[in-house]
Amino acid sequence: MRVAMISVHTCPLAMLGGKESGGMNVYVRELTRELGRQGIGVDVFTRSQDEHQSHIKHDLDNGNRVFHIPAGPESPIPKTELYECLPEFTNGVRLACALLDEQYDLIHSHYWLSGVVAHELQKWWNVPIVHMAHTLGINKNKVTKDSQQIEPKLRLDNELRLSEMVDRIIVSTEGERSQIEKISLEYSDKTAVIPPGVDLKVFHPYLQSEARRQLEIPLDDKMVLFVGRIEPLKGVDTLLHAIQYLKESGDMPPKMCMSVIGGNPAKPRDTRHAELEKLMILRDELGLSNLVTFLGSRGQETLNRYYAAADVVVMPSHYESFGMVALEAMACGTPVIATDVGGLAQLIREGETGFLVPGMDSVALAERLGQVLSDNELRECLGRQAAEHAEAYAWPGITEQVINLYKHTLKVS
Repeated sequence: MRVAMISVHTCPLAMLGGKESGGMNVYVRELTRELGRQGIGVDVFTRSQDEHQSHIKHDLDNGNRVFHIPAGPESPIPKTELYECLPEFTNGVRLACALLDEQYDLIHSHYWLSGVVAHELQKWWNVPIVHMAHTLGINKNKVTKDSQQIEPKLRLDNELRLSEMVDRIIVSTEGERSQIEKISLEYSDKTAVIPPGVDLKVFHPYLQSEARRQLEIPLDDKMVLFVGRIEPLKGVDTLLHAIQYLKESGDMPPKMCMSVIGGNPAKPRDTRHAELEKLMILRDELGLSNLVTFLGSRGQETLNRYYAAADVVVMPSHYESFGMVALEAMACGTPVIATDVGGLAQLIREGETGFLVPGMDSVALAERLGQVLSDNELRECLGRQAAEHAEAYAWPGITEQVINLYKHTLKVS
């Protein structure tokens, strides 16, 4: 079986924490690698964002490749502008496949932009489409506080149209299945619940003292960690206010620090991403300059050490369809405090692997942080149980479910 994996706006080889890189590119990369290990040939097609990057990279093991397709400027552009590049991208995929005489049995698309491309490719290739939305515009619009972050009608309309275009759709949780079936009854008979996986060879319990030695973090610090894209929906501002509350209430443990992985703080101020600049200013205004460090992006080869070094990982998101950062942290034996939303509400077991708090509630978040950081026995128990829970999400088993869905889709199409 050969699969064309479409991931228009984010490359599976991108470093975590970039402006358009996060859980989705990790998902595409790790699924593709495990598909290769299980004998499935995959080519991933993504938009070229760097003219100096090779247009074909053999970095996904077992012969599986990434194709960087030129479409629009070979540089990062906002997702809102990518729709106009889709015809050029689609033609580029077709041309690459024609030149290499490649044929596929199935298309697996990620995010609505890729779903649109998959539908156009289907007209030429006559193969079924398995789609994964990852996030839904209607859900993001329910929680966004910034009118400039509202997802456009174009996206909402296409997410509705995709219900008729695709053959099957993968959702991460039963909650997401309910949400997507509310959009259209067409989705009802097409959804399959298959959660993302985690690479337990990379993310596994690791001695905290050794991780801190490697990262040059003092052994007696109490370390809070955030990992992810720097955007308003991730709720980092709520976390900063929670740290301030802990500080002013006198409940903050001594030698506490917070690290933020994501974005590029090394850029000059006038060229930084607007949300990153806003958060760095907020940190200074709240008097947290000596407590909070923005580290920028980090690769997978060191990310596991940061998880292991942390006392707690915090996901204060306003919306998450699943929450792969939480899963990776738990696999490393680190408890997670997260907002009680989306997939996080189903992934984290309250009081067993971490805690859930109401959205945008900095006081509730601060109180849970204080509790976890001050109670070594509780923290160790949560971390141990988190690692045990994460074992059920190992990629080989998750990928078997995806392959079975592929086979069923091919059988009935």
